[in-house]
Amino acid sequence: MANDASTVFDLVILGGGSGGYAAALRASQLGLDVALIEKNKLGGTCLHNGCIPTKALLHAGEVADQAREAGQFGVKTSFEGIDIAGVHKYKDEVISGLYKGLQGLVASRKVTYIEGEGRLSSPTSVDVNGQRIQARHVLLATGSVPKSLPGLDIDGNRIISSDHALVLDRVPESAIILGGGVIGVEFASAWKSFGTDVTVIEGLKHLVPVEDENSSKILERAFRKRGIKFNLGTFFEKAEYTENGVRVTLADGKTFEAEVLLVAIGRGPVSQGLGYEEQGVAMDRGYVLVDEYMQTNVPTISAVGDLVPTLQLAHVGFAEGILVAERLAGLKPVPIDYDGVPRVTYCHPEVASVGITEAKAKEIYGADKVVALKYNLAGNGKSKILKTAGEIKLVQVKDGAVVGVHMVGDRMGEQVGEAQLIYNWEALPAEVAQLIHAHPTQNEALGEAHLALAGKPLHAHD
Repeated sequence: MANDASTVFDLVILGGGSGGYAAALRASQLGLDVALIEKNKLGGTCLHNGCIPTKALLHAGEVADQAREAGQFGVKTSFEGIDIAGVHKYKDEVISGLYKGLQGLVASRKVTYIEGEGRLSSPTSVDVNGQRIQARHVLLATGSVPKSLPGLDIDGNRIISSDHALVLDRVPESAIILGGGVIGVEFASAWKSFGTDVTVIEGLKHLVPVEDENSSKILERAFRKRGIKFNLGTFFEKAEYTENGVRVTLADGKTFEAEVLLVAIGRGPVSQGLGYEEQGVAMDRGYVLVDEYMQTNVPTISAVGDLVPTLQLAHVGFAEGILVAERLAGLKPVPIDYDGVPRVTYCHPEVASVGITEAKAKEIYGADKVVALKYNLAGNGKSKILKTAGEIKLVQVKDGAVVGVHMVGDRMGEQVGEAQLIYNWEALPAEVAQLIHAHPTQNEALGEAHLALAGKPLHAHD
C-alpha cells in the first residue's frame, strides 16, 4: 500500500451519502482540509436509491390519481395508463439534476473527492485505490442496504428489494409487500396509484408501527378506502415460487399470492469487511456505537447516518455530519434530540410527526399528567378543497408544553416545520394559539388545534 504521506488531512470521510457529504461541506466551510471517499455515487442512498426516487414515484402516482379523479372537480380528463419508461425518465431527470448540483457544490468547497472503495486501515487512515489516506480524524459514513430474512432470497425479479422496485421495468399486476413501515407503505401507495393490486404484510399490530397508534389507525382506514389490503399481527413464515409469481405463507398458515414480493423490512448497516472491528471500533449487530457527539470508543473515529443506531433518515444524517464537523472545528455543538426530528411518511395520505407518542408521554410523565387533543381536518377549509381527510393530534404535558404533534392527511409533511418548532421550543398551547395562521391553509389546522387545546376552540366543537 502506497502511503501518501505528503498530505495529512484534518478529516477523511468514508462514504459520500447524506451524513458524509454534509460533514465534508460543513468541515470545509469551517476551514478544515477534507477528503471524501465514495465507492458509488455522491449523494448515497437518499439521492439515488431512497428519498428522492421514491418521492418521484409517489408524485407520479398522485398525478395518475388526479387524472382519474378530475371529474369530481369539474375537470374533464381521461386516464390512459402508466408509461413506466416515462415515469423512470422523469425520476432520473430529478436525480440527475440534484446529482450534478451536489458534485458542483463539493468541488466548489475544495473538498478532495476520491472515487473508490475505501477501507479503514488505522485509527487515522483509510486505504483506497492503492493509496493510504492519512488524517487526524476519520468519519465513518458507509450507510445501509435493504435487509432480508433468513431463507428469503432476493432474486431481483419475483422477490425484490426497494432498490429493484425503483427501477422495475413494468407495473406489476399484483404485489405483496413484506413490511408495513415507511418503505412498505410508500411503495404500497405508489403502486396502488399505478394500478397494482397490493397487499401489505406487517407482523406488528399496526401499519407504520413507530407512529402514534391514532395515526396508524387513520392510515389503515384510508388504505382500506383506497383498496390497499393488509394483514397485521402475524409474522412471515416462508416464500415460494408459483407458476407465475410468488406465494407467501404466514406463521398462522394463511397464504397470499402475487406477481412480485417486495421485501421492505428495513435497512441494515454497511460495515462488514471494512476494517472497523479490526481497528477496535465498538459495534452491535453491525451498527457502529457512538456517544451523543457521534464519537466512537476510538477517539479519532466518529460515525454518522444509517451506520449508527439512530433514526434512519437523510436529514438525521445531515445533522449528525454537521455536528461532527463543528466538534472537530472546535465549536460546541448541541447533541441531537432525536424526538425533536420531524418524521414524514409520504404515502397517500401522508403521515407526519414530531415529538413523542401519547403512549410514550404517559410512560414518561404518568397517564394523569398527559392531555391529548384531536382536530379533524374536516373543519379545515383548504383540506376540504383538496378533498383530503385526516387529523392532527396534539400531546401535551398537563399545564405544560406540547410534547408531540401527530398529523395524517395529504400534504401534512409540509406542516411539520412549524410542528418541529412547537416541540423543540417547548411551546405552550396558548403561545401557539396567539399566532395568526393564514386562511385558508392547511397550516391553519395546526393553529386551530392549539386554539382548542388552549381552551378557546374556534372551528371545533367543545
